[in-house]
Amino acid sequence: MTRSQVQTPAGRCRFGLGVVDITPPANAYHRNWGAAAHDAAEGIHRPLQAAAAVMAPADEPGEHVLLTLDLGWLRAVETRQLLARLQELAGLAPPALTVTFSHTHSAVNLDLDRAAETGGEHIAPYLAALPGRLLQAVTMARQSMSLVDLTYATGRCSLAANRDHWDAAGGLWTCGTDPDGATDDHVQLVRVQRVDGEPVAVVVNYACHPTTLAWTNRLISPDYIGALREVVTQATGVPCLFVLGPCGDLGPRDGFVGDPAVADRNGRQLGYAALAALESMPPPATTMVYQGPVVSGATLGIWTHEPVDANRSAQLCRFRSTALELDLDCRPVPTPEAVAAELTQWQQAQDAASGRGDVAEAAVCRARVERCRRLQRRLEDWPADGRSRYRALLWQVGDGVWVWLNGEPYNVLQRELRQRFPATPLVFGVLCNQPHAYILPRDRAGLGLYQEECSSLAPGALEAIVEAIAAQLRAWGQR
Repeated sequence: MTRSQVQTPAGRCRFGLGVVDITPPANAYHRNWGAAAHDAAEGIHRPLQAAAAVMAPADEPGEHVLLTLDLGWLRAVETRQLLARLQELAGLAPPALTVTFSHTHSAVNLDLDRAAETGGEHIAPYLAALPGRLLQAVTMARQSMSLVDLTYATGRCSLAANRDHWDAAGGLWTCGTDPDGATDDHVQLVRVQRVDGEPVAVVVNYACHPTTLAWTNRLISPDYIGALREVVTQATGVPCLFVLGPCGDLGPRDGFVGDPAVADRNGRQLGYAALAALESMPPPATTMVYQGPVVSGATLGIWTHEPVDANRSAQLCRFRSTALELDLDCRPVPTPEAVAAELTQWQQAQDAASGRGDVAEAAVCRARVERCRRLQRRLEDWPADGRSRYRALLWQVGDGVWVWLNGEPYNVLQRELRQRFPATPLVFGVLCNQPHAYILPRDRAGLGLYQEECSSLAPGALEAIVEAIAAQLRAWGQR
């Protein structure tokens, strides 16, 4: 049967946005890559920023706050401290608060145990000042709250490629571009406009590791996200809010380089894709309605965009949230003593290689030392009972659902849920509120992938998370 109406996915709520600069000193501790030959940064490519988006029902109390930070990650201890301080300063706590990261690997390393390293003297002062800067963004957002229309749309971008790559010659899995691997080119756009038509913001949700710049880069950078925001803001005149999607196995096709121009090129590619999707959007809060035939050289079928009726308007004002709590198995890990012994072995090997002038071997050993140190930090928060308390937050705003996830799931999570609920715009955010690491599908377990080495969750966790989210979406009547 031919339809006579087409509804545009949309929502209506109160919304405010605040953006602040969180760029660290240009010589801050910058060692995010095991293969890096430097510790301190040597300059700034583009500034880092934090944005606060405050969302609330159109005619009821109950704000929800999203904070996005141009940082790579925080350890569990620093994350808990940040959330506790924000709750104290701004009266915020999950599920009403979501703190997420752009995950740029060219920001600064904020592990407090690196304070003695070159550039590490900036870590503690930066972390101490961060909650105050974020409070400024939240305050700005609260002060700018207005009734807005959200319009959801989908774009496509080929920036991301699968990065589970089998090196046949070496007989091992590498973390690099796999031209034949499963990927997701979905760009979820949300246009935010005041009900009087004034543009407010553009949300761009895309799944791709910000790893254009790698170990040879010595500049602090938001990676491709900086140029993406620049392209969208210059074209629209409003801030661009980037939200990173499930990208545990996705990275830039052109990545792991030291040239900031490549990061900018990648960002422009995503920015232009976002603008194309924006241009496809109809006027906000409208329905496309068939008007009937007009006889011309051909008999034409005429459609117009008409304001939504009262029933549709009520649908757009739906605003609710929930927290999903999952009790998941952790995978087996080495003991702290075993990791400490391995760390000592690699340090001794590094010293020996340096002593005989073997620069290449010393670099490999130093990278292994780095991996051991990171595993030590993860083990500090390993559950004693071998069970992980995983939380996902869901916010429904009109037709769309915003899904906030811990850790870095593989992209199959969003592909599976979008396939099951094709009529529901889904915005996915990762690395939210609790620093779980990678979450792999069951068929990737036991292969020797780097991501499994960094994962705390046993096989089957990703599938359990998908089913829990799907059950909630069905309960909300999503399709």
